Amino acid sequence: MRSDFLDSVERSLAEIASSCHGITAVVGAPLRRSGRLHNSAVVLADGIEVARADKRCLPSYSVFDDNRHFAPGESPCVVSAPNGMRVAIAICEDLWFPEPVAEAAQQGADLVIGINASPYHQDKAKEREAVVAERAGETGLPIVYVNLVGGHDEIVYDGGSFALDKGGRTQARAPQFEDGVYGVEIDVEGQVSGAYQPLAEPDQATYAALVRGTADYVHGNGFTGVVLGLSGGIDSALTAAIAVDAFGQERVLGVMLPSRYTAQRSLDDAQAAAEALGIDYRVIPIEDLVAGYESALAPLFAGRTADVTEENIQARIRGNLVMAISNKLGLMLLAAGNKSELAVGYATLYGDMCGGFAPLKDVYKTQVYRLAEYRNRCGLAVPESIMTREPTAELRANQRDQDSLPPYPLLDELLRQYIEQDRGEGELVVEGLAPDEQRRVIEMLYRNEYKRRQGAPGVKVTRRAFGRDRRYPITSGWQGTAQFRKDSKIR
Repeated sequence: MRSDFLDSVERSLAEIASSCHGITAVVGAPLRRSGRLHNSAVVLADGIEVARADKRCLPSYSVFDDNRHFAPGESPCVVSAPNGMRVAIAICEDLWFPEPVAEAAQQGADLVIGINASPYHQDKAKEREAVVAERAGETGLPIVYVNLVGGHDEIVYDGGSFALDKGGRTQARAPQFEDGVYGVEIDVEGQVSGAYQPLAEPDQATYAALVRGTADYVHGNGFTGVVLGLSGGIDSALTAAIAVDAFGQERVLGVMLPSRYTAQRSLDDAQAAAEALGIDYRVIPIEDLVAGYESALAPLFAGRTADVTEENIQARIRGNLVMAISNKLGLMLLAAGNKSELAVGYATLYGDMCGGFAPLKDVYKTQVYRLAEYRNRCGLAVPESIMTREPTAELRANQRDQDSLPPYPLLDELLRQYIEQDRGEGELVVEGLAPDEQRRVIEMLYRNEYKRRQGAPGVKVTRRAFGRDRRYPITSGWQGTAQFRKDSKIR
Protein backbone atom coordinates (compact mmCIF):
# COMPACT_ATOMS: atom_id res chain seq x y z
CA MET A 1 0.00 0.00 0.00
CA ARG A 2 3.07 2.28 0.24
CA SER A 3 4.60 3.36 -3.04
CA ASP A 4 7.97 4.08 -1.39
CA PHE A 5 8.11 0.49 -0.14
CA LEU A 6 7.27 -0.89 -3.60
CA ASP A 7 9.94 1.36 -5.14
CA SER A 8 12.45 -0.11 -2.68
CA VAL A 9 11.38 -3.63 -3.65
CA GLU A 10 12.05 -2.95 -7.32
CA ARG A 11 15.48 -1.50 -6.56
CA SER A 12 16.34 -4.54 -4.46
CA LEU A 13 15.25 -6.92 -7.23
CA ALA A 14 17.54 -5.11 -9.66
CA GLU A 15 20.42 -5.47 -7.19
CA ILE A 16 19.75 -9.21 -6.78
CA ALA A 17 19.51 -9.65 -10.55
CA SER A 18 22.95 -8.06 -11.01
CA SER A 19 24.42 -10.90 -8.92
CA CYS A 20 22.68 -13.69 -10.82
CA HIS A 21 25.29 -14.91 -13.28
CA GLY A 22 25.74 -18.64 -13.72
CA ILE A 23 22.71 -19.21 -11.49
CA THR A 24 18.96 -18.81 -11.85
CA ALA A 25 17.12 -17.38 -8.83
CA VAL A 26 13.42 -17.31 -8.00
CA VAL A 27 12.59 -14.38 -5.70
CA GLY A 28 9.21 -13.48 -4.20
CA ALA A 29 8.06 -9.87 -4.21
CA PRO A 30 4.94 -7.66 -4.35
CA LEU A 31 4.97 -6.05 -7.79
CA ARG A 32 2.92 -3.44 -9.65
CA ARG A 33 1.71 -4.05 -13.16
CA SER A 34 -0.79 -1.95 -15.15
CA GLY A 35 -2.08 -0.29 -12.01
CA ARG A 36 -2.60 -3.56 -10.15
CA LEU A 37 -0.56 -5.10 -7.36
CA HIS A 38 0.41 -8.77 -7.58
CA ASN A 39 1.95 -11.28 -5.19
CA SER A 40 4.70 -12.40 -7.53
CA ALA A 41 7.77 -14.53 -8.06
CA VAL A 42 10.49 -13.17 -10.32
CA VAL A 43 12.92 -15.43 -12.19
CA LEU A 44 16.34 -13.80 -12.44
CA ALA A 45 19.26 -14.96 -14.60
CA ASP A 46 22.18 -13.41 -16.50
CA GLY A 47 21.68 -10.11 -14.67
CA ILE A 48 18.07 -9.58 -15.74
CA GLU A 49 14.48 -10.62 -15.06
CA VAL A 50 13.59 -13.44 -17.45
CA ALA A 51 10.07 -14.27 -16.24
CA ARG A 52 7.47 -13.37 -13.67
CA ALA A 53 4.75 -15.48 -12.05
CA ASP A 54 1.76 -13.91 -10.34
CA LYS A 55 0.00 -15.80 -7.54
CA ARG A 56 -3.35 -17.04 -8.80
CA CYS A 57 -5.12 -18.44 -5.73
CA LEU A 58 -5.45 -15.66 -3.15
CA PRO A 59 -6.43 -16.87 0.35
CA SER A 60 -8.56 -14.82 2.71
CA TYR A 61 -8.85 -17.05 5.77
CA SER A 62 -6.95 -17.56 8.99
CA VAL A 63 -4.03 -15.08 8.97
CA PHE A 64 -4.17 -14.43 5.22
CA ASP A 65 -5.41 -11.22 3.57
CA ASP A 66 -4.22 -11.71 -0.02
CA ASN A 67 -7.53 -10.71 -1.59
CA ARG A 68 -7.43 -7.44 0.30
CA HIS A 69 -4.15 -6.38 -1.31
CA PHE A 70 -3.48 -8.30 -4.53
CA ALA A 71 -4.99 -8.97 -7.92
CA PRO A 72 -4.86 -12.64 -9.01
CA GLY A 73 -2.58 -13.92 -11.73
CA GLU A 74 -4.23 -15.28 -14.85
CA SER A 75 -1.91 -17.89 -16.37
CA PRO A 76 0.90 -20.34 -15.52
CA CYS A 77 4.54 -19.33 -15.62
CA VAL A 78 6.78 -21.95 -17.26
CA VAL A 79 10.42 -21.10 -18.03
CA SER A 80 13.32 -23.00 -19.58
CA ALA A 81 16.20 -23.83 -17.26
CA PRO A 82 19.81 -23.83 -18.58
CA ASN A 83 19.74 -27.65 -18.83
CA GLY A 84 16.65 -27.53 -21.03
CA MET A 85 14.11 -28.57 -18.42
CA ARG A 86 10.84 -26.66 -18.41
CA VAL A 87 10.20 -25.34 -14.89
CA ALA A 88 6.84 -24.10 -13.62
CA ILE A 89 6.80 -21.50 -10.83
CA ALA A 90 4.00 -21.74 -8.25
CA ILE A 91 3.37 -19.50 -5.25
CA CYS A 92 2.13 -20.98 -1.98
CA GLU A 93 -1.67 -21.34 -2.23
CA ASP A 94 -1.38 -22.24 -5.93
CA LEU A 95 -0.18 -25.69 -4.82
CA TRP A 96 -3.28 -26.28 -2.67
CA PHE A 97 -5.57 -26.40 -5.71
CA PRO A 98 -5.30 -28.73 -8.75
CA GLU A 99 -5.77 -26.21 -11.57
CA PRO A 100 -2.53 -24.14 -11.48
CA VAL A 101 -0.24 -27.19 -11.51
CA ALA A 102 -2.40 -29.03 -14.04
CA GLU A 103 -2.29 -26.07 -16.43
CA ALA A 104 1.49 -25.83 -16.02
CA ALA A 105 1.76 -29.52 -16.96
CA GLN A 106 -0.34 -28.88 -20.05
CA GLN A 107 2.15 -26.19 -21.06
CA GLY A 108 4.97 -28.72 -21.00
CA ALA A 109 6.45 -28.28 -17.52
CA ASP A 110 8.95 -30.95 -16.40
CA LEU A 111 9.29 -29.68 -12.84
CA VAL A 112 7.39 -27.44 -10.42
CA ILE A 113 9.15 -25.12 -7.97
CA GLY A 114 6.87 -23.64 -5.32
CA ILE A 115 7.98 -20.77 -3.11
CA ASN A 116 6.05 -20.46 0.13
CA ALA A 117 5.54 -18.47 3.30
CA SER A 118 3.46 -21.16 4.98
CA PRO A 119 2.84 -20.53 8.71
CA TYR A 120 3.31 -23.24 11.27
CA HIS A 121 0.60 -24.86 13.27
CA GLN A 122 0.56 -28.32 14.79
CA ASP A 123 0.56 -31.06 12.08
CA LYS A 124 0.85 -28.46 9.30
CA ALA A 125 4.00 -30.06 7.86
CA LYS A 126 2.23 -33.38 7.26
CA GLU A 127 -0.73 -31.61 5.72
CA ARG A 128 1.51 -29.71 3.30
CA GLU A 129 3.31 -32.79 2.09
CA ALA A 130 0.05 -34.68 1.63
CA VAL A 131 -1.43 -31.85 -0.48
CA VAL A 132 1.70 -31.41 -2.61
CA ALA A 133 1.90 -35.19 -3.09
CA GLU A 134 -1.61 -35.02 -4.59
CA ARG A 135 -0.41 -32.41 -7.10
CA ALA A 136 2.57 -34.59 -8.07
CA GLY A 137 0.35 -37.65 -8.40
CA GLU A 138 -2.19 -35.78 -10.55
CA THR A 139 0.40 -34.43 -12.99
CA GLY A 140 3.34 -36.85 -12.81
CA LEU A 141 5.66 -33.91 -12.13
CA PRO A 142 8.35 -33.69 -9.44
CA ILE A 143 7.80 -30.75 -7.12
CA VAL A 144 10.25 -28.75 -5.00
CA TYR A 145 8.50 -26.98 -2.13
CA VAL A 146 10.61 -24.19 -0.58
CA ASN A 147 9.31 -22.69 2.67
CA LEU A 148 10.27 -19.61 4.65
CA VAL A 149 11.93 -19.90 8.06
CA GLY A 150 11.49 -17.51 10.97
CA GLY A 151 9.13 -15.58 13.20
CA HIS A 152 7.07 -12.59 12.09
CA ASP A 153 5.02 -11.19 14.97
CA GLU A 154 2.54 -13.97 15.92
CA ILE A 155 3.39 -16.15 12.94
CA VAL A 156 6.37 -18.46 12.74
CA TYR A 157 7.39 -20.12 9.48
CA ASP A 158 8.87 -23.54 10.04
CA GLY A 159 10.87 -24.21 6.88
CA GLY A 160 10.96 -27.96 6.38
CA SER A 161 11.39 -27.48 2.61
CA PHE A 162 11.01 -30.73 0.69
CA ALA A 163 11.15 -32.29 -2.76
CA LEU A 164 8.92 -35.03 -4.17
CA ASP A 165 9.50 -37.28 -7.14
CA LYS A 166 6.95 -37.60 -9.93
CA GLY A 167 5.16 -40.31 -7.95
CA GLY A 168 4.54 -37.93 -5.05
CA ARG A 169 7.08 -39.54 -2.71
CA THR A 170 9.14 -37.23 -0.49
CA GLN A 171 12.79 -37.83 -1.38
CA ALA A 172 14.46 -34.83 0.26
CA ARG A 173 13.61 -32.66 3.23
CA ALA A 174 15.36 -29.82 5.04
CA PRO A 175 15.19 -29.39 8.84
CA GLN A 176 12.35 -27.43 10.39
CA PHE A 177 12.96 -24.04 12.03
CA GLU A 178 16.55 -23.83 10.79
CA ASP A 179 17.94 -21.43 8.18
CA GLY A 180 20.19 -23.08 5.62
CA VAL A 181 21.00 -23.96 2.03
CA TYR A 182 20.12 -27.54 1.12
CA GLY A 183 20.90 -29.10 -2.24
CA VAL A 184 18.49 -31.28 -4.18
CA GLU A 185 19.03 -32.93 -7.57
CA ILE A 186 16.31 -33.67 -10.14
CA ASP A 187 17.20 -35.58 -13.31
CA VAL A 188 15.41 -35.45 -16.63
CA GLU A 189 13.48 -38.59 -15.72
CA GLY A 190 11.94 -36.83 -12.72
CA GLN A 191 13.97 -38.68 -10.11
CA VAL A 192 14.82 -36.67 -6.98
CA SER A 193 17.64 -37.01 -4.47
CA GLY A 194 18.90 -34.95 -1.57
CA ALA A 195 19.43 -34.84 2.19
CA TYR A 196 16.48 -36.22 4.14
CA GLN A 197 15.57 -34.88 7.58
CA PRO A 198 12.68 -36.61 9.41
CA LEU A 199 9.83 -34.41 10.55
CA ALA A 200 9.98 -33.38 14.19
CA GLU A 201 7.59 -35.02 16.64
CA PRO A 202 4.56 -32.82 17.52
CA ASP A 203 5.73 -31.49 20.89
CA GLN A 204 9.29 -31.12 19.63
CA ALA A 205 8.06 -29.07 16.67
CA THR A 206 5.79 -26.89 18.79
CA TYR A 207 8.56 -26.21 21.29
CA ALA A 208 10.92 -25.29 18.46
CA ALA A 209 8.24 -22.95 17.07
CA LEU A 210 7.95 -21.20 20.43
CA VAL A 211 11.71 -20.77 20.71
CA ARG A 212 12.15 -19.52 17.16
CA GLY A 213 9.14 -17.22 17.27
CA THR A 214 10.21 -15.70 20.59
CA ALA A 215 13.82 -15.22 19.51
CA ASP A 216 12.95 -13.55 16.21
CA TYR A 217 10.36 -11.24 17.79
CA VAL A 218 12.65 -10.06 20.57
CA HIS A 219 15.73 -9.68 18.37
CA GLY A 220 13.68 -8.15 15.55
CA ASN A 221 12.53 -5.40 17.88
CA GLY A 222 16.01 -4.51 19.02
CA PHE A 223 16.19 -6.27 22.41
CA THR A 224 19.12 -8.42 23.43
CA GLY A 225 17.55 -10.15 26.44
CA VAL A 226 14.37 -10.68 28.43
CA VAL A 227 12.93 -10.45 31.93
CA LEU A 228 10.00 -12.42 33.32
CA GLY A 229 8.25 -13.02 36.59
CA LEU A 230 8.97 -16.43 38.11
CA SER A 231 6.02 -17.47 40.26
CA GLY A 232 7.01 -21.04 41.02
CA GLY A 233 4.32 -22.22 38.59
CA ILE A 234 4.69 -24.25 35.42
CA ASP A 235 3.84 -21.49 32.96
CA SER A 236 6.60 -19.16 34.07
CA ALA A 237 9.07 -22.05 34.39
CA LEU A 238 8.39 -23.18 30.80
CA THR A 239 8.55 -19.58 29.56
CA ALA A 240 11.95 -19.23 31.22
CA ALA A 241 13.15 -22.42 29.51
CA ILE A 242 11.99 -21.10 26.12
CA ALA A 243 13.82 -17.85 26.82
CA VAL A 244 17.06 -19.63 27.71
CA ASP A 245 16.90 -21.72 24.55
CA ALA A 246 16.19 -18.58 22.52
CA PHE A 247 18.80 -16.22 24.01
CA GLY A 248 21.13 -18.12 26.33
CA GLN A 249 21.03 -18.15 30.12
CA GLU A 250 23.10 -14.99 30.48
CA ARG A 251 20.38 -12.92 28.78
CA VAL A 252 17.44 -14.02 30.92
CA LEU A 253 16.44 -12.43 34.23
CA GLY A 254 13.85 -14.10 36.46
CA VAL A 255 12.12 -12.13 39.24
CA MET A 256 10.06 -13.57 42.09
CA LEU A 257 7.60 -11.07 43.61
CA PRO A 258 6.09 -12.70 46.71
CA SER A 259 3.08 -11.42 48.62
CA ARG A 260 1.46 -12.60 51.88
CA TYR A 261 -0.19 -15.44 49.95
CA THR A 262 2.99 -16.77 48.36
CA ALA A 263 3.77 -20.18 49.80
CA GLN A 264 7.29 -21.20 50.75
CA ARG A 265 6.97 -23.97 48.17
CA SER A 266 6.52 -21.32 45.47
CA LEU A 267 9.66 -19.52 46.59
CA ASP A 268 11.60 -22.78 46.60
CA ASP A 269 10.24 -23.87 43.20
CA ALA A 270 10.97 -20.54 41.52
CA GLN A 271 14.55 -20.64 42.80
CA ALA A 272 14.93 -24.27 41.72
CA ALA A 273 13.72 -23.42 38.20
CA ALA A 274 16.16 -20.51 38.00
CA GLU A 275 19.03 -22.69 39.20
CA ALA A 276 18.15 -25.49 36.77
CA LEU A 277 18.38 -23.02 33.90
CA GLY A 278 21.33 -21.07 35.30
CA ILE A 279 19.67 -17.66 34.96
CA ASP A 280 20.00 -14.50 37.04
CA TYR A 281 17.31 -14.60 39.73
CA ARG A 282 16.07 -11.87 42.05
CA VAL A 283 13.40 -11.65 44.78
CA ILE A 284 11.42 -8.43 45.31
CA PRO A 285 8.75 -8.71 48.05
CA ILE A 286 5.59 -6.70 47.35
CA GLU A 287 3.76 -6.92 50.70
CA ASP A 288 4.59 -3.33 51.73
CA LEU A 289 3.37 -2.07 48.36
CA VAL A 290 0.14 -4.05 48.66
CA ALA A 291 -0.46 -2.58 52.10
CA GLY A 292 0.14 0.91 50.72
CA TYR A 293 -2.44 0.40 47.97
CA GLU A 294 -4.97 -0.99 50.44
CA SER A 295 -4.42 1.93 52.79
CA ALA A 296 -4.86 4.48 50.00
CA LEU A 297 -8.08 2.84 48.81
CA ALA A 298 -9.52 2.10 52.27
CA PRO A 299 -11.71 5.25 52.54
CA LEU A 300 -13.36 4.54 49.19
CA PHE A 301 -13.68 0.78 49.78
CA ALA A 302 -15.02 1.08 53.35
CA GLY A 303 -17.89 -1.31 54.04
CA ARG A 304 -17.19 -3.45 51.01
CA THR A 305 -15.96 -7.03 51.31
CA ALA A 306 -12.69 -8.09 49.75
CA ASP A 307 -13.03 -9.68 46.30
CA VAL A 308 -11.18 -9.98 43.00
CA THR A 309 -10.26 -6.29 43.30
CA GLU A 310 -7.70 -6.99 46.02
CA GLU A 311 -6.39 -9.98 44.07
CA ASN A 312 -5.85 -7.84 40.99
CA ILE A 313 -4.00 -5.18 42.98
CA GLN A 314 -1.28 -7.71 43.72
CA ALA A 315 -0.98 -8.75 40.08
CA ARG A 316 -0.86 -5.13 38.91
CA ILE A 317 1.84 -4.22 41.40
CA ARG A 318 3.89 -7.10 40.02
CA GLY A 319 3.23 -5.92 36.48
CA ASN A 320 4.35 -2.41 37.37
CA LEU A 321 7.60 -3.64 38.88
CA VAL A 322 8.64 -5.97 36.06
CA MET A 323 7.76 -3.27 33.50
CA ALA A 324 10.05 -0.90 35.39
CA ILE A 325 12.83 -3.48 35.24
CA SER A 326 12.19 -3.89 31.53
CA ASN A 327 12.44 -0.13 30.95
CA LYS A 328 15.53 0.40 33.10
CA LEU A 329 17.56 -2.60 31.93
CA GLY A 330 16.41 -2.63 28.30
CA LEU A 331 15.03 -6.18 28.55
CA MET A 332 11.80 -7.23 26.88
CA LEU A 333 9.23 -8.44 29.38
CA LEU A 334 7.77 -11.86 28.60
CA ALA A 335 4.23 -12.59 29.78
CA ALA A 336 3.74 -16.21 30.83
CA GLY A 337 -0.02 -16.68 30.41
CA ASN A 338 -1.35 -19.65 28.44
CA LYS A 339 -4.28 -19.97 26.01
CA SER A 340 -6.61 -21.68 28.50
CA GLU A 341 -6.29 -18.82 30.99
CA LEU A 342 -6.58 -16.11 28.36
CA ALA A 343 -9.65 -17.78 26.90
CA VAL A 344 -11.65 -17.53 30.11
CA GLY A 345 -10.11 -14.33 31.48
CA TYR A 346 -8.08 -16.04 34.20
CA ALA A 347 -5.45 -13.33 33.84
CA THR A 348 -5.17 -9.77 35.11
CA LEU A 349 -5.15 -6.93 32.64
CA TYR A 350 -2.18 -4.62 33.41
CA GLY A 351 -0.92 -7.32 35.78
CA ASP A 352 0.34 -10.73 34.72
CA MET A 353 -0.73 -9.83 31.15
CA CYS A 354 1.95 -7.12 31.04
CA GLY A 355 4.67 -7.82 28.53
CA GLY A 356 6.00 -7.27 25.06
CA PHE A 357 5.55 -10.89 24.02
CA ALA A 358 3.66 -13.92 25.34
CA PRO A 359 5.30 -17.16 24.15
CA LEU A 360 2.54 -19.42 25.53
CA LYS A 361 -0.40 -17.32 24.32
CA ASP A 362 -1.58 -20.09 21.93
CA VAL A 363 -0.62 -23.06 24.13
CA TYR A 364 -3.35 -24.78 26.15
CA LYS A 365 -2.57 -25.56 29.77
CA THR A 366 -2.51 -29.33 29.21
CA GLN A 367 0.05 -28.86 26.45
CA VAL A 368 2.15 -26.68 28.73
CA TYR A 369 2.73 -29.80 30.82
CA ARG A 370 3.57 -31.90 27.74
CA LEU A 371 6.03 -29.31 26.51
CA ALA A 372 7.65 -29.13 29.93
CA GLU A 373 8.04 -32.92 29.89
CA TYR A 374 9.60 -32.72 26.42
CA ARG A 375 12.00 -29.96 27.50
CA ASN A 376 13.02 -31.93 30.59
CA ARG A 377 13.99 -34.85 28.35
CA CYS A 378 16.50 -32.48 26.72
CA GLY A 379 17.85 -31.41 30.11
CA LEU A 380 16.20 -30.44 33.38
CA ALA A 381 14.37 -27.14 33.09
CA VAL A 382 11.13 -27.52 35.04
CA PRO A 383 11.69 -29.16 38.46
CA GLU A 384 9.47 -32.10 39.40
CA SER A 385 7.93 -30.18 42.28
CA ILE A 386 6.50 -27.70 39.78
CA MET A 387 5.31 -30.47 37.45
CA THR A 388 3.29 -32.16 40.20
CA ARG A 389 1.86 -29.11 41.95
CA GLU A 390 -1.80 -28.19 41.57
CA PRO A 391 -2.10 -24.88 39.66
CA THR A 392 -2.75 -21.78 41.78
CA ALA A 393 -2.60 -18.03 41.24
CA GLU A 394 -1.85 -17.44 44.96
CA LEU A 395 -3.80 -14.19 45.09
CA ARG A 396 -5.84 -15.25 48.12
CA ALA A 397 -5.51 -17.85 50.86
CA ASN A 398 -5.63 -21.50 49.74
CA GLN A 399 -6.55 -20.55 46.18
CA ARG A 400 -6.66 -23.18 43.43
CA ASP A 401 -7.39 -22.67 39.72
CA GLN A 402 -9.98 -25.42 39.95
CA ASP A 403 -11.99 -23.39 42.50
CA SER A 404 -13.35 -21.30 39.63
CA LEU A 405 -12.44 -23.29 36.51
CA PRO A 406 -13.21 -26.81 35.30
CA PRO A 407 -10.28 -29.25 35.40
CA TYR A 408 -7.89 -28.21 32.65
CA PRO A 409 -8.26 -31.40 30.52
CA LEU A 410 -12.01 -30.76 30.29
CA LEU A 411 -11.63 -27.01 29.83
CA ASP A 412 -9.07 -27.44 27.06
CA GLU A 413 -11.16 -29.99 25.21
CA LEU A 414 -14.16 -27.67 25.27
CA LEU A 415 -12.06 -24.74 24.07
CA ARG A 416 -10.54 -26.77 21.22
CA GLN A 417 -13.96 -27.86 20.01
CA TYR A 418 -15.52 -24.42 20.32
CA ILE A 419 -12.65 -22.25 19.04
CA GLU A 420 -10.84 -24.44 16.53
CA GLN A 421 -13.63 -26.69 15.28
CA ASP A 422 -16.47 -24.12 15.44
CA ARG A 423 -18.78 -26.53 17.21
CA GLY A 424 -21.93 -24.93 18.54
CA GLU A 425 -23.17 -25.30 22.08
CA GLY A 426 -25.38 -28.27 21.15
CA GLU A 427 -22.54 -29.98 19.27
CA LEU A 428 -19.94 -29.99 22.03
CA VAL A 429 -18.92 -33.40 23.29
CA VAL A 430 -17.00 -33.04 26.55
CA GLU A 431 -17.67 -35.95 28.86
CA GLY A 432 -17.56 -34.94 32.50
CA LEU A 433 -18.55 -31.32 31.92
CA ALA A 434 -22.25 -30.57 32.49
CA PRO A 435 -24.12 -28.39 29.94
CA ASP A 436 -24.53 -25.50 32.37
CA GLU A 437 -20.79 -25.57 33.09
CA GLN A 438 -20.04 -25.63 29.36
CA ARG A 439 -22.30 -22.62 28.91
CA ARG A 440 -20.51 -20.80 31.73
CA VAL A 441 -17.14 -21.36 30.06
CA ILE A 442 -18.44 -20.11 26.71
CA GLU A 443 -19.79 -16.99 28.37
CA MET A 444 -16.39 -16.42 29.98
CA LEU A 445 -14.76 -16.79 26.57
CA TYR A 446 -16.87 -14.02 25.04
CA ARG A 447 -16.82 -11.80 28.10
CA ASN A 448 -13.02 -11.61 28.06
CA GLU A 449 -12.41 -10.68 24.45
CA TYR A 450 -11.57 -7.14 25.59
CA LYS A 451 -8.69 -8.48 27.68
CA ARG A 452 -7.22 -10.50 24.85
CA ARG A 453 -7.41 -7.49 22.53
CA GLN A 454 -5.05 -5.63 24.89
CA GLY A 455 -2.67 -8.51 25.47
CA ALA A 456 0.81 -9.02 24.06
CA PRO A 457 1.25 -10.97 20.82
CA GLY A 458 2.43 -14.56 21.03
CA VAL A 459 3.43 -17.44 18.77
CA LYS A 460 0.62 -19.08 16.78
CA VAL A 461 0.85 -22.87 17.12
CA THR A 462 -2.79 -24.00 16.75
CA ARG A 463 -5.18 -23.82 13.83
CA ARG A 464 -6.92 -20.82 15.34
CA ALA A 465 -5.05 -18.50 17.61
CA PHE A 466 -6.57 -15.48 19.29
CA GLY A 467 -6.01 -12.33 17.26
CA ARG A 468 -5.63 -12.43 13.48
CA ASP A 469 -6.99 -15.98 13.32
CA ARG A 470 -10.10 -15.26 15.38
CA ARG A 471 -11.29 -11.71 14.74
CA TYR A 472 -14.20 -11.49 17.11
CA PRO A 473 -15.93 -8.25 18.23
CA ILE A 474 -15.67 -7.11 21.82
CA THR A 475 -19.20 -5.73 21.77
CA SER A 476 -21.73 -8.31 20.61
CA GLY A 477 -25.28 -9.13 21.65
CA TRP A 478 -25.41 -12.37 19.69
CA GLN A 479 -23.98 -14.60 22.36
CA GLY A 480 -26.60 -14.17 24.88
CA THR A 481 -29.68 -13.57 26.72
CA ALA A 482 -30.44 -10.38 28.56
CA GLN A 483 -29.05 -12.00 31.71
CA PHE A 484 -25.73 -12.72 30.00
CA ARG A 485 -25.46 -9.13 28.78
CA LYS A 486 -26.33 -7.88 32.25
CA ASP A 487 -23.47 -9.90 33.71
CA SER A 488 -20.95 -8.90 31.03
CA LYS A 489 -19.57 -5.77 32.65
CA ILE A 490 -15.98 -5.11 31.75
CA ARG A 491 -13.77 -5.80 34.76
